[in-house]
Amino acid sequence: MRVILLIRHAKSSWDDSSISDFDRPLNDRGKKDAPEMANRLEERKFSIDRLVSSPAKRARRTAEIFLKELGKNEDELVLKSELYHASPEIFYEVLEQLDDHWHNVALFAHNPGITEFANQLTDAIRVDNIPTCGIFAFRADLNKWKDFRKAKKEFWFFDYPKNSKE
Repeated sequence: MRVILLIRHAKSSWDDSSISDFDRPLNDRGKKDAPEMANRLEERKFSIDRLVSSPAKRARRTAEIFLKELGKNEDELVLKSELYHASPEIFYEVLEQLDDHWHNVALFAHNPGITEFANQLTDAIRVDNIPTCGIFAFRADLNKWKDFRKAKKEFWFFDYPKNSKE
């Protein structure tokens, strides 16, 4: 069994229109939400083997905050340029190429692709939008990542910063 967390980057800043989309930093809310969501994940007693992120500044920074909050080493973060504005097909390809030693992975990426991909994985839940710093988690029954596409998948949880902790 493998666990995949789809994590949309935290809220980014639109203050400076001269900054390219790729280089947009996190805003204050994003800097607050990312550690909060990492801590919620830690409360689930869940350990991530690898964090895989789009190299865009806002996604990479979100992943780095999770890395720090979860007590992970820098070498446990992998940047994949394909995840920058990835289509659902690209998410499949990235997952199918992962190292089979990694059982629990977190992918940090962008809308609309991350929400579209989440909605292809299970009929148990549909989301209109994974909010910034939202986590859509599911399990896949497989031994090798190359078999991801045909593996049985089941929804685990969906959480986001404005979701109440009950």
